Amino acid sequence: MESKHDIRLTSGELTPLWTGYQGDSMANCVLKYFLNKVEDAEVKPIVEYALGLTEEHMEFKNSLFRNEKFPIPLAFTDKDVNIDAPRLFSDGFMLLYLRHMGIAGLTAYSMVLASSSRKDIRVFFNHNLKTAAELLEKATTTLQSKGLLPRSPYIPYPDSVEFVQKEGWLNGVLGDRRPLNSSEITHLFLNIMTNSVGQALMLGFSQVAKSKEVVEYILRGRDISSKHIEVFSSVLRDDKLPAPMTWESDISNSKEAPFSDKLMLYHTVFLTALGLGNYGAALAGSTRRDLAALYLRLTAEIGTYADDGAELLIKNKWMEKMPGAIERDALLSV
Repeated sequence: MESKHDIRLTSGELTPLWTGYQGDSMANCVLKYFLNKVEDAEVKPIVEYALGLTEEHMEFKNSLFRNEKFPIPLAFTDKDVNIDAPRLFSDGFMLLYLRHMGIAGLTAYSMVLASSSRKDIRVFFNHNLKTAAELLEKATTTLQSKGLLPRSPYIPYPDSVEFVQKEGWLNGVLGDRRPLNSSEITHLFLNIMTNSVGQALMLGFSQVAKSKEVVEYILRGRDISSKHIEVFSSVLRDDKLPAPMTWESDISNSKEAPFSDKLMLYHTVFLTALGLGNYGAALAGSTRRDLAALYLRLTAEIGTYADDGAELLIKNKWMEKMPGAIERDALLSV
């Protein structure tokens, strides 16, 4: 019977543990601030639940890293959050944020299970997968009860099974463009939603960040999100389908920062990385060629934006180095 100390952690296990520590510590700061500001009696227990998950994750990883003689990342601490700063986000937006935490967790944990071989690590990520689903369920149910749950567009049921009759079904050229199918509608809707969360967060961050460079970078991200929301919404409107609302009105006029510039910049880059993954999934799920071209173009834009964000993190000495292979050339004496 394999014990958890019989074998070292593989790169496939270290990567989600290390990056997850960064994400959990960031979310822990955000949720501590949320908990100090939330007023809705239905939302507060969900914030507490999510905060408990981040603390549980970090406790496991701290213990694991110590046992493995692996350096614990610095990541984010109480120095990166001011829970007494004025309210920046509405309770409704906090609830939406929690829902997207659950969605991101489900996506991440289902993928990392495929790269994990050690039993204790598989048990940990399996547990996280279940709790992420529970967080998503709690947030979704509460959003629904409050009439705040965004729903993807309804489409009519087909009368019968049909087969595609011509190659032109793949085209997206004006004048010979078929209506969107359900997969394409779903991805457009989800990408509007994730961009809406990012747009609102970056609006709030841009109001309170101190560094001019960080403010300019975050504002650029907000503008990219706004543009992408309009692009995706216009595709839906072309087929007379509704686009979900945005959440900018749920950001207050506060100018006092609840988070450090380091955390807000990292969070912005983190959201951009999630966006890249979402666009990749949308590209794979969209068979109309104009949509494929659209996702490729927008992916290139946010890829450049993410790269610029990484450079800004490095410039400020805020990016910890991810574990990697040995730099063999640096060991050479000649």
